[in-house]
Amino acid sequence: MDMTMESCRTFVEVLASNAPAPGGGGAAALVGAIGTALGNMVGSLTVGKKKYADVEAEIIALKAKCDALQTELLNQVEEDDKGFVPLSKAYGIPKDDPNRDAILEDATITACKVPMHIMELCCEAIDCVAVFAAKGSRLAVSDAGCGAVCCKAALQAASLNVFINTKTLKNRQVAEELNAKANAMLNKYCALADEIFNEVKAGFGQ
Repeated sequence: MDMTMESCRTFVEVLASNAPAPGGGGAAALVGAIGTALGNMVGSLTVGKKKYADVEAEIIALKAKCDALQTELLNQVEEDDKGFVPLSKAYGIPKDDPNRDAILEDATITACKVPMHIMELCCEAIDCVAVFAAKGSRLAVSDAGCGAVCCKAALQAASLNVFINTKTLKNRQVAEELNAKANAMLNKYCALADEIFNEVKAGFGQ
């Protein structure tokens, strides 16, 4: 079942239940989509305003990019569920099966792919939100700050869904490559999201 087609209340109720999905990865994808949409809202409130005519073309292009990012992030809610299925099945293989370790290893790598992609999408979203915060309507700049906070949270949440899997990989070279990629995104984009938040907050004299 595609949980993004359900109500917000149903999503939260299922998330709180013992159902295997959605979990942290799906929640991260949804929060990332919400953060992206908040930035995009600033763009929507900027386009068509004479005061921002000089940046309108840039904002329109950025809005189109964010439309695509929102859709892709929402798609990851279901993709994360699908990515977890092979791992769940692999853990059910009898421990005396000679193929268990290889199957489990492949399934673990597969389970890393969606949260890693969610992280990449959140990084792109934070780049966009930075522009909306700097050049978008001042009347909605708080929403850009909110968007940055949400995207940062989604980025961090998705990273934990990478790290829980890389910890168990037998192939440590692959694990460390994935860890390094995830940590590089965290280091760069958590700092950028914090910068956006602090600049927006400072604009309110806080």
